Amino acid sequence: MGETLARPFLPPGSATISDFGRLDLRVGRVLSAEAFPEARRPAYRLRIDFGPGGVRSSSAQLPATYPDPTVLVGRLVVAVVNFPPRRIAGFVSEVLVLGALAADGRIPLLSVDEGAAPGDPIG
Repeated sequence: MGETLARPFLPPGSATISDFGRLDLRVGRVLSAEAFPEARRPAYRLRIDFGPGGVRSSSAQLPATYPDPTVLVGRLVVAVVNFPPRRIAGFVSEVLVLGALAADGRIPLLSVDEGAAPGDPIG
C-alpha cells in the first residue's frame, strides 16, 4: 500500500495556486517617472510599456528608495495588470508595480533580467 499524503493545513489568509492564477503579473518597461506632489505620501507617476498590453500608468511610493526618478526609466519591472484602476489625487493608477517592503521603509522594485520583454507573463 502506498503512503497517503495528508492535506497540509492552510492557516487563515493562506492563498492557493488558483488564487495566484487569478493575478495577471506582467513584465513592463518604465517609459517615464515624474514627481507626484499631489499624492498624500511621496510618490512618482510612472508610465509603463507592457508591449501588446499597451502603455499603462501607475502611482508608486518610490522617492525614498529612488530619489532620482530618472534611474527608473528603461528599467524592467513586474506589475499586477488586472486590478481595477484606482484614482489617487486625480491621477488614475492602472497597475500595481511590485516591490519588496523592506524594514527600513524603502521599496526596492522587483525586476527581471534582460531577455524578458514588455508584456511577458510572470508565472
